[in-house]
Amino acid sequence: MTSPIAASEQDLRYPIGRSDMTTPLAAGVRAQRIDAIAALPAQLRLAVAGLSDEQIDTPYRPGGWTVRQTVHHVADSHINAFVRFRLGLTEDNPTIKPYDEKAWSELPDMRLPIDVSLRLLDALHERWVHLLRAQPGSAFERLLFHPENGPMTLDAMVSLYAWHGRHHTAHITGLRDRQGWH
Repeated sequence: MTSPIAASEQDLRYPIGRSDMTTPLAAGVRAQRIDAIAALPAQLRLAVAGLSDEQIDTPYRPGGWTVRQTVHHVADSHINAFVRFRLGLTEDNPTIKPYDEKAWSELPDMRLPIDVSLRLLDALHERWVHLLRAQPGSAFERLLFHPENGPMTLDAMVSLYAWHGRHHTAHITGLRDRQGWH
């Protein structure tokens, strides 16, 4: 039986649940998930709007990243995703490189203002979404190999990153709600 504390910590860690990477995706479902990727920069910007530096430097959960680290992490992760998609579209079953998210979250550029990563996400997502929307459905069947997760289709990657943006935005909006930062 799960204790109430463990359950609430789990909810704070996964406020929208775990990612669903079922493949293949129906064309309409894929389009919705690409739309979610397209919407992320504006949704993340809205989630952090009006927060003070003190609030931005508040962890979204005990032991979790600060809002600042979370925003910069989304940019780091989505840069990697963009490159992974390009590799998946241009190479046969490429092996993608994992990275140490925790170590990246401790690098000095994580102290920069969050607007740096918000601007980066605007431009990155414009290119990424254009690339995704220009692909035929068959392209999303292409495989790449993740050393920790095994083979993944580009459809699974679309689902993962649509979830990823909503997941981290929910960390921030959940913190705002719990703290009464409206």
